[in-house]
Amino acid sequence: MTEPTTLTDIGRREQSKADRRLKIVRAARDLIRETGDTNLSMRMIAQRAEVSVATPYNLFGSKRAVVMAVLEDERDFVHRFKSLKVSNSIDRIFKAHALGISYFVEDPDFYRPLTKAVLGSTGDEGTGLDTPERQAQTRAAWHWLLGMAQEDGLLRKDVPAELVERTLSHLGNGAMLSWTMGALPTSDLLATIGLGYALVLSGAATPAGKPLLDQQISGYRKLLPGHSG
Repeated sequence: MTEPTTLTDIGRREQSKADRRLKIVRAARDLIRETGDTNLSMRMIAQRAEVSVATPYNLFGSKRAVVMAVLEDERDFVHRFKSLKVSNSIDRIFKAHALGISYFVEDPDFYRPLTKAVLGSTGDEGTGLDTPERQAQTRAAWHWLLGMAQEDGLLRKDVPAELVERTLSHLGNGAMLSWTMGALPTSDLLATIGLGYALVLSGAATPAGKPLLDQQISGYRKLLPGHSG
């Protein structure tokens, strides 16, 4: 007769599963950084994590799910965003931008291949990592940021936040794609995108918001090559 399963047994099993999941995510992260590629084999990941080949499949289901887990585990953006000290809603937009870009600047060897996978449509599954769910989350975050600036009287309410968000998204994705291809230096990533954002938002600014955006434009211009004062 087998012993009944106890809550302690269940807890140990769940902890063991969580530990193996963490080892797999860390192994995939290290391999992405070392190889510059997200198209890893499950065998490579399992060997690095020192687990059986079946374990990544059992815990994640697919290579794509492993890479998605790497991407999500690396991002503590929400926690850090809540800790930002801001003086107004325009300042919040650009501090959020700086926080987001800091990940790429601090670890470009890791985030370049991940970004390429997010923006691209290659791989065994035939799709990039920029899923509809991720896109919806990003849009919602931007709509909130822009909506707060509108409510504070710094951006015009007659310019739809959806239109502004779409323009900023195209601008940011274009710059990030240039970065993944090596056409945009990592050192210029923050200022290039930030300047573009500030110029776009300036066109939708109220008289109260315009000076704040002019300050952002001036600050980013000073960070870019060729600034003449």
